[in-house]
Order: sequence, then C-alpha cells, then structure tokens
Amino acid sequence: MNTSSETAHSTISLPDGVEIPTGALEVRSYWQNVFQRLRRDPVTVTCLVIVLLIVLMAIFAPFLAPADPYKANMLKRLTAIGTAGYPLGADELGRDMLSRLIYGGRISLLMGIIPVFVALLFGGTMGVIAGFVGGRTNMLIMRLMDVFYAFPSIMLAIAISGALGAGIGNGLMALTLVFIPPITRIAESVTTQVRSFDFVEAARASGAGSWTIIRVHVLSNVLGPVFIYATSLVSVGIIIASGLSFLGLGVSPPAADWGLMLSTLRQSIYVNPIVCALPGVMIFITSLCFNLMSDGLRSAMDVRL
Repeated sequence: MNTSSETAHSTISLPDGVEIPTGALEVRSYWQNVFQRLRRDPVTVTCLVIVLLIVLMAIFAPFLAPADPYKANMLKRLTAIGTAGYPLGADELGRDMLSRLIYGGRISLLMGIIPVFVALLFGGTMGVIAGFVGGRTNMLIMRLMDVFYAFPSIMLAIAISGALGAGIGNGLMALTLVFIPPITRIAESVTTQVRSFDFVEAARASGAGSWTIIRVHVLSNVLGPVFIYATSLVSVGIIIASGLSFLGLGVSPPAADWGLMLSTLRQSIYVNPIVCALPGVMIFITSLCFNLMSDGLRSAMDVRL
C-alpha cells in the first residue's frame, strides 16, 4: 500500500549518519539545464516566439499576403492605415504595405542569416585552426583578419558592395566577408584557452591525434560561444543589409525589402509618416529580438551558472 510513497521519499544513509533524498542525487545534463534556464526566461521565450512568427510569415508569404506586393495603384498611393483593402495602408505607388512587409521579411532574413551561417563555417574553421596550431599559422591567419578590422563593418560592406555592384548575391558576399573576421577572432580566442586545459593535454598524452582532439574535445567547447556570438550578428546583418538597400547598393526595385522600402518612402514621410515608418519598425523589432535571444542564450549556456 505504501510502497510508492516510501519509494518517492526514500533516502540514502551516509557513513556519518547523514541521510540524503535520492531525488537530490539526480543530475541533469548540461543541455537540460540550458533548456530549463531558457524556459524560465520570459524575455528570451517571447523574442523566440516573435522571431519564429516572422520566419513563418516569410516562408508562407504567398499564402499570408492579402494582395500582390508588386501591383501598383496610383489612385491609392499613400493610403492611410485601416483603409478598406489596405490594412496597413499603401506605399508611394499604391502597393499594399502589409503584403510588401510580409514579402520583405524574406529578403531581409535571407541577408541576415545566410552570411552569418557561411561566415560561421569559414571563420570558425580558420579560428579553430589558428588557435589550436598556433605559431606562424596563427600569426598569418590573425594578421590577415586584422586587415579587415582596419575598417568599420558598415564602411567595409559599403566598399565591397560598391566594388561588386548592387544585387542580392553581391550583398550576401559583402556581408559574409564582413562577418568572417570577428567570428575567426572569437573562435581563435576560445580555442587558445581550451588548448591549454588539462583534458586536452591528457588526450594528447594518450596518443590521440590532432583531428580527434579537435573533433572530440575542442569543438564541443568552442561551438557554444561562437554560436552565441553568431546569433548576435544576425541582427547586425539585417541592419547592414537594410542600410545597403537604403543606399542603393543592395537589392534593386521593385523587390520587396525593408531597407529598400525605407529608401523609396523617405520622400513621402511628411505625407504619411506612419506608413513610411513601418519598414523601420519591422527592422527594429527583428534585430532587437535577435539581440535579446543572443543575450538569453549567453546566460543560459554559461557553465558558471
């Protein structure tokens, strides 16, 4: 009758007479702890939900957009918010703003996520090699990265885009080249610290090869900090990509892009400022959510907690 109750409240007696509940001996894994911390962080969870909604909105844009985002109607230009058939008004050419904002998320997210992912592969690889090998290899790779650090990120992106020309492909390449140096530096710094740990020395002493040590011992400790930093770069990528489009160095009209929409609507800001500010609001919300998500991940993945 009381078996379950006794099991639930069973204890273990230590030699000195101290009794410890068996539940206290249950040890959760690192990732279980991370998940539990994230669940208790309402800001991170809220931002994650918002980002997922924006991503889903971009993916299913053809099904969610109420109108053709490229169909112009000069009779409806700069229509106010709440007008019948135009829930968020119309732009300077009479195109539905809600539809263009939904479709604009596709290009803006693409320009923010793809360069960071590619830079994470190349920059992370070079950083791990530089940090683990050290010596001349480290000096060669890091001095090459320092050349890119001589220019601010936005100025470097403008220079590369100006040299390559406008277009989505050139914009992606420019942003990728901008993000490789900082990711390489973070990966190199963390790898240099991990290389000096005792478990790496023990693995080397046991006869493990360099590739095995990197794959088993180094990457598991490096990927966390590098991934968190890369997450924060997504918001930077969205802002820089929007800036390039605003300057005419990104996507070309009539593509629906939040930065390009800001550029084409800036001359109408005194006519209908609320409609003109909507693309900027989307850029602000998306970049803010990615930043707050990065902060939440950093806190949740901190082993000191």
